[in-house]
Amino acid sequence: MAADDLPVLIVGDVHGDIERLFAALQPYPAEEWQTLFLGDLVDYGLFGVGAMRFARDRANTEVLLGNHEVAMLWALRDATRIGFWISIGGQRHDLDELRRDEPLQRWMRERPALISLPDGTLVQHCGNDAYLNLGSSVRSINERVRDLQQTGGEALLWDLLSSPNVFEAQPARLDRWLKLTGSRRVVFGHKPHRGSRPMTYHDGKAINFDGGLSRSHRLYPRGAPVAASVAPLPA
Repeated sequence: MAADDLPVLIVGDVHGDIERLFAALQPYPAEEWQTLFLGDLVDYGLFGVGAMRFARDRANTEVLLGNHEVAMLWALRDATRIGFWISIGGQRHDLDELRRDEPLQRWMRERPALISLPDGTLVQHCGNDAYLNLGSSVRSINERVRDLQQTGGEALLWDLLSSPNVFEAQPARLDRWLKLTGSRRVVFGHKPHRGSRPMTYHDGKAINFDGGLSRSHRLYPRGAPVAASVAPLPA
């Protein structure tokens, strides 16, 4: 069965907690689900590079670019950024491991910023329309993001992907963004909510899947409920 014909599983920000990720995915075999990671697999926890490799190698899976991946790649290219990256949760051993793995570096730099699903769902890292600074369509934005990742444009990408989630509180911006991208709803992560399941806003037009999965996250030292971050996309 083609990936597009499978039910969709959304995975919010992992932040290096590969053990909880494994546990969360146990009920969802890769061959039975199209799995979409919302970015920020690295930092805070100890196994960011391991989480990236696992997501890369999982069948029927796509991974979005998050601001923490951008910060890590920036630190890899420019040693003056290492201190900043560590200050936001970067693990030096992860950077050393990534430095030795050029295929993984190339793969990370090819990650898209947006995914448009056949059912009209738009999948992105942060709940913001700042992506419009890079283009006017899903395709043009992704092309620009890939170009920036190849040409040292991490500063612009960091600013964009670190944008606050505004769709919960600004329904007019949400509606404008959905109209411009030809979407009926948007799924994102980036900023943890405090619910026990993904948080839904505005009659299902916006859904936040960052439930604080990582036990290394400063807001959830014991880890929030797994189902707050890893769950099937609602019909």
